[in-house]
Amino acid sequence: MPVKLKGDIELKSAPTPMQKALKINLNQNIYGSFAEIGAGQETARNFFRAGASSGTIAKAMSAYSKEFSDAIYGREVDGRYVTKTRLKKMLANEINLLEERIDRKQFPDRFYFSYANTVATIDFAKKFKGHGWVGIRFQLSPYEEYNEIILHVRFHENDAKHQQVTLGKMGVNLIYGAFYHNDNPKDLLASLYDYIDKDKIEIDMINFSGPRFAFVDNRLMSLLLVKNGFTDAVMFGPDGYNLLPADELYKKNILALRGSFRPVTKLALDMLEKGLAKFKEEEDVNPEKTDLIIEMTLDNLTNGGDDINEKDFLDRVNLLSSLNQMVMVTNFKEYYRLSEYFSGFTQERLGLIIGTNHLVKLFDESYYQHLSGGILEAMGKLFHKKMKLYIYPYKERNQKQVVCSRNIVLDKKMQDLFEYFKNDDKFVDISDYDEKLLSTYNRELIEKIQKGIDGWENLVPDDIAEQIKLHKLFGFNRLKQ
Repeated sequence: MPVKLKGDIELKSAPTPMQKALKINLNQNIYGSFAEIGAGQETARNFFRAGASSGTIAKAMSAYSKEFSDAIYGREVDGRYVTKTRLKKMLANEINLLEERIDRKQFPDRFYFSYANTVATIDFAKKFKGHGWVGIRFQLSPYEEYNEIILHVRFHENDAKHQQVTLGKMGVNLIYGAFYHNDNPKDLLASLYDYIDKDKIEIDMINFSGPRFAFVDNRLMSLLLVKNGFTDAVMFGPDGYNLLPADELYKKNILALRGSFRPVTKLALDMLEKGLAKFKEEEDVNPEKTDLIIEMTLDNLTNGGDDINEKDFLDRVNLLSSLNQMVMVTNFKEYYRLSEYFSGFTQERLGLIIGTNHLVKLFDESYYQHLSGGILEAMGKLFHKKMKLYIYPYKERNQKQVVCSRNIVLDKKMQDLFEYFKNDDKFVDISDYDEKLLSTYNRELIEKIQKGIDGWENLVPDDIAEQIKLHKLFGFNRLKQ
């Protein structure tokens, strides 16, 4: 529960940023510093304008000069300033100064915070719209360890002044959320967009840490960024820590496999292994700079509905993490949108591993009626420069023939389009597949797990089968056998 604060004033739901700033200013406990680099002091400005700020603001500064910034916080190894490491140094440094310079004995009821941002707004040529790191380190009792919320934003407005105003509002929302919504991180996350249009600024990464957030799974917070429409894609590593896609994918070769992974099967792992081997055979692929990504869409998680079973989601991710896989969750129903997204971070080789059955759907023009250029526009976006599809064969039930790109049957008017990309070397057949795995059908597998029918264990890795049984995942119940 939020700590009851002295001097609190009651506000209706969704107060304005100015009302939030005033409520914090009138609070006798909250006291801290503002350090903002790159877009003025837009967050602090709101607190000054709200009035009564002397009880809240210990210091507000903007070390805009690189030399001054380095003198205060130290120089980064890579020489950059708009980074997470710079933000964390800013937060830690300002808290340390508060602890050193303000006598706790004189103000025993105060608890401190440091708010910081380091951003780059839109450039003069308006080609780069800008991004930044924003965070707060705070306590809710003078005697507890500090909590921390860190997020990364991307600006979408075309004017630096507008970006500054938006950043200032989000900064106020973050500080207010830290003190008044800390008991409900989902509400805190949603409140970051109070009085801000989602098309103005994007949050593509957020992490909560500290004693007040010990119960928070940052992967769920990451998932909510996509579900709430705050961003289109998020990533997290095998350790469960959220990753910034721009940092992780920058100038990398990228190979991805889309699926529901409920659960991950031997077939999926064979697709990954054989697809990666083919990908590495490309002359321009550097194995040391290659990311292999498991991708799930919101549709994979909701089965076309609106609700996401959070436990089910985490069960899938935990199993993938146990196999040391990097996971991405996106809002990209169509493959071409995933290709466009990857190409925004790298000019290196891109690849998608796809089953032949999904390749047939890829050339179904009914999926692209919302595009003015229809399927031609979609294919132009999908096969962006260095994109290839690595085709894993498929066999229909009770059929002997294995289908690959060489014998696939498409709608007659799509066949010429397919042949065009085939002749352009956009398809690579995976030939050294395990034919025994082609009889894996996910719906049947999950039904066997839930009904306790013997034999499903043969379709998943041994470790995965043991975890499903041990933790009773996906409805498994031994008593149903």
